[in-house]
Amino acid sequence: MLRAMHLQPGIPAPALELEDWKGERHTLACYRGRRVWLAFFRYASCPLCNLRVHRMIQRWDVWAESDFQLLAVFQSPPSSIAEYVGEQRPPFPLLGDPDEVYYGLYGCDASLRAYVAPTNAAMLAKAAGAGFLPGRMEGTKTRVPADFFIDEEGILTRCFYGKTISDHVPFEDVDDWLGV
Repeated sequence: MLRAMHLQPGIPAPALELEDWKGERHTLACYRGRRVWLAFFRYASCPLCNLRVHRMIQRWDVWAESDFQLLAVFQSPPSSIAEYVGEQRPPFPLLGDPDEVYYGLYGCDASLRAYVAPTNAAMLAKAAGAGFLPGRMEGTKTRVPADFFIDEEGILTRCFYGKTISDHVPFEDVDDWLGV
């Protein structure tokens, strides 16, 4: 397992500056004064990631009234994001980190055990059933997702590191954080 140093709540979030799939630059500093949900995904064509984004879009009406910014990071270039996950037209930015610089800064793991975990099979079946099929793999194949909640002052309040390639922070935790 490639395990980086995990971040802990209570420390400043590492600076982040990335381009989204539409060519716009985003920095964490731009969102100071607002809460930020920073979600690290695998590659842009990952069926599991596309299913998760689909479900996030479905929940958006519940979350949209809250004053926060969701930033979704993929280990793919913006062109691949546009070709795959961008086709869903989410109401939040999809950022490309093809060099995986910020995956390292945020301590995101890669793990063969997480990649072959039996629980992934059921999620892959759900993704396929929803029309999300595998495409071009980019970046670290065994990448494990991670999610971070950042307060208005730029301090990490929640650091969630997935245990498998289909594991993200539960939506119930997002709802609690947003107060919805």
